[in-house]
Amino acid sequence: MRRLLFDSPVSLAGYAIATAIGAAWGTLWSTGRIVRRDGLIVFTGLPRWAYRRGGICVGACYLTGGTVSPAVLRHEAVHKAQWRRYGLAFPLLNLLAGAEPTTNRFEIEAGLTDGGYLRRRPKSAGASTRSASTPDSSTSTS
Repeated sequence: MRRLLFDSPVSLAGYAIATAIGAAWGTLWSTGRIVRRDGLIVFTGLPRWAYRRGGICVGACYLTGGTVSPAVLRHEAVHKAQWRRYGLAFPLLNLLAGAEPTTNRFEIEAGLTDGGYLRRRPKSAGASTRSASTPDSSTSTS
């Protein structure tokens, strides 16, 4: 069953449908430039109610209200790959993984620091970048 649903023509079709929905939503509500970056179609200038957290990835579309950093694009590119792998099952799987980003396997895989869920601290002599992060939910993305 897994082979039929994940990394398959079925998931690719779901990914294409999600991308079409994301593009329609972004085109309808975006007031900023629509650009292609790192394999994502980035829609900016959406009203705050049109997406969750700092932005949301739907298929190959990243929908947000603000500017986009390279770190956020890296994070969202992983979500794009997750959409491709799981297709339309991804929203349900993500929901079941939980709303807390620091325990959600999809957010962890996408990178908590890049997604704005963990804050980077300035490096000190001998400090590891992995252990130098602290939770910060004020700048989180999808």
